[in-house]
This record gives sequence, C-alpha cells and structure tokens, in this order.
Amino acid sequence: MEVKLAECMGFCFGVKRAVDTVYEQIKKGKTIYTYGPVVNNEEVVKELAEKGVRVLWSKEELMGLSSGSVIIRAHGVPEEIYHILKERNLECIDATCPFVKRIHNIVEKESGEGRHIVIVGNAGHPEVEGIIGWCRGPVTVLKDLSEAEDFRPPEREKLCVVSQTTYNYNKFHNIVEILEKKGYNSSVVNTICNATEERQCAAKALAAEADVMIIIGGKHSSNTRKLYEICAEECTHTYFIQTLDDLHLELPKSVRLVGITAGASTPNKLIEEVQRYVRINF
Repeated sequence: MEVKLAECMGFCFGVKRAVDTVYEQIKKGKTIYTYGPVVNNEEVVKELAEKGVRVLWSKEELMGLSSGSVIIRAHGVPEEIYHILKERNLECIDATCPFVKRIHNIVEKESGEGRHIVIVGNAGHPEVEGIIGWCRGPVTVLKDLSEAEDFRPPEREKLCVVSQTTYNYNKFHNIVEILEKKGYNSSVVNTICNATEERQCAAKALAAEADVMIIIGGKHSSNTRKLYEICAEECTHTYFIQTLDDLHLELPKSVRLVGITAGASTPNKLIEEVQRYVRINF
C-alpha cells in the first residue's frame, strides 16, 4: 500500500507568518494576548496557551485590558478593534495575512465610493467578520449558489464582489456567473488566495486516484472543510480528522493508495505523525 501526500498542503504563508510572530514575541518575555485564536487549529492554540499566550474572545475582554501586547490573528479584525487598542494604549502587533489585508483595503475604498459590498464566504467566519468591519455601507455575505440566486439588491445599485480567501474556487466563479447573468453593475475581484487554489487543486487530483483520503485540520477551519468537500466528491472513503487520536481506519487489503492532505493551519509535525502512523500500521 502506498501513502501519498498532496503536493500542496499544510501551513500557508499567512498562517506561518502569524504563528512565527507569536513565537517571536514569546521569546521577548512579553505578556501576550491574541485577539481570537491566532489560527483555526485547536492543537496550535493549545500549544501556545502552554507558553502563556491568552486568547481574547470578545471586544469586551479586550476593553478590560490595561496592559500587554495584543497580536491580531491571521484572519484579520474589524477596524474598530484597532481603535480600541489605541484608546487602551495597548501594543498592537498586526499578524493579519497580507492577502486578507488587501481585501480590507478593497472594500474600504469601494464601499466608500458607494458600492454595495458582496462577500462570497461563510457568515460568522472571523475573516468575513473582519472584512465586514471595513465596509462603509451596505454589505451582503453569500455562502452558496442558492443565496446568490435569491440576492436582490436595489435597482441600479453598484456592486463590488470579493471572496473569503479560503473559499472554494469553482463555487466562487459559479456565484459570480449568477450575479453577472442578473445584469448587475459589478466590480469583481477574485481575492481567493493562490495557496488556497493550489491546495484545492492538489487535493482534488490526489483524491481522484486515491482509494482513501485523510484530511487533517481544525474542526472550525473553513479551508479544511472545503478540502474535505472537494475530496469527498472524488473519493468515497474520505476522512476528516483533527489529530491522530481521531483516526480510526479499518482498511481492506484492496486499498492500494491512501492520500493525505491538510488545511492551512495544520503544522507539519502533525502531518508527519499521521503519515508515519498509516505507513506503520497499515
């Protein structure tokens, strides 16, 4: 039996940058907080907590601080959070992914010029919440084709369409097509991260030839969930795990290829653990 890793997987540039930023600050001996989990992986967050890094879960918790250094997570935050940090005289260390920051700049400018912002993504996701917080006017989040079909903005309203960086590439284009067929005056900016597209394509290609696919990532990770959906369409036996403890496989002898991929917030050591376990035990 062969165990094969996807060509592109694991920590993306933005996540690695954010995690590295936290470790750099730990070395300086500071009192460190992150506004929200720095990345969507419970194992990474747990490891940082053991080193004294506390997670702030709300604006109210942030407003209760009188000292310390606050790291902005890779997903970014609404503009209001920066104002609170300044008012509270707290050190702000910005680890927002540059690709996410680009979206903030786009929606701030376009909404300031009167466009209705349409975000293709998952409402409630921290990245999407952060993007909304930079909009100066009406904003709508569309998560799927059905919501795009039902979307009815006021006549003659100009739209600016962007995407959550980790959204499914093909679904984004399908939603854009629906909006274009309705004849809206739309400015479309594909803000899906290149690493996301590459990771999804690599996962799809591997799943098409694999007998079993294992997807590793945080249970709250949007990009990992997208990988699972893509792989499940290609490979019937697709499993989503967060840690090695979640892996309960009973593989028939007919299995010749097990494929492994991982979300953008999954550390390499976890990927290696799963790969080693499958090779030894099956």
